[in-house]
Amino acid sequence: MNKNNATRFLKSYNRIEAQLKLLYNCNTRANMSFTDLVKRCSDLDITVRRYAAELIDYGKLRNAIVHREVDGDRETVIAVPCDEVVSTIEFIEAMLCRPPRLIDAIKVKKVASVFADHPVLDAVSAFRENWQKTLIVYDHGKMIGVINSYGLYAEIEARVKGGADLAHFFKETLCRDIVHPAEMEKYRVMAKDATVFEVFVAFEEQKHLLAVIVTETGTFGEKALSIITPSDFPRINRFLENYNVKPF
Repeated sequence: MNKNNATRFLKSYNRIEAQLKLLYNCNTRANMSFTDLVKRCSDLDITVRRYAAELIDYGKLRNAIVHREVDGDRETVIAVPCDEVVSTIEFIEAMLCRPPRLIDAIKVKKVASVFADHPVLDAVSAFRENWQKTLIVYDHGKMIGVINSYGLYAEIEARVKGGADLAHFFKETLCRDIVHPAEMEKYRVMAKDATVFEVFVAFEEQKHLLAVIVTETGTFGEKALSIITPSDFPRINRFLENYNVKPF
């Protein structure tokens, strides 16, 4: 019997099990079944959650593939899985242990920005030119916040109601003056090495999230390499289709 498929299956299975134990902070009881481990980790990880049914099936299959001798640690292969099953569990292992990075799916793309010491009129022009809803505001090369188009509308409305001269507002008010720290609560900054799944989790956990700003290390203040909004989800899903991932 050619045991190559069984060897490959068990290798991926063992790596998945080890990853699940790490995910569960290694606090698993010695007698916890693989099925219980999958179910518990489903609440902690979006990838486990998406492939929980397959993982549970493969846990049962693993027990059918090997036989443990009574009163011993030696296991004997008694069945061999088909090629499709082996390919699928290896794929799930890759998604769980080596998930695709966000920067690989989106790449670096142009991010609309404006300088903090420039007038608000420059921000209006940037919105018109880029058709993006968010502008990154830089002060001497450091990101200090964002200007959201809807936030700018609110600034304009407040000044109109207050009888202010809009021409003066656009030409004399600096962009830094309409940057509000609270606006960043609607954004998440992530490192370029973040996985595509972390982005979906961010939008899942934070319902009012407008965008994910991607920087080199995920530190606020760094240059924005990309900005991800729900409009990018189809693009990410097309990227994932090359890996045969279930679409989000």
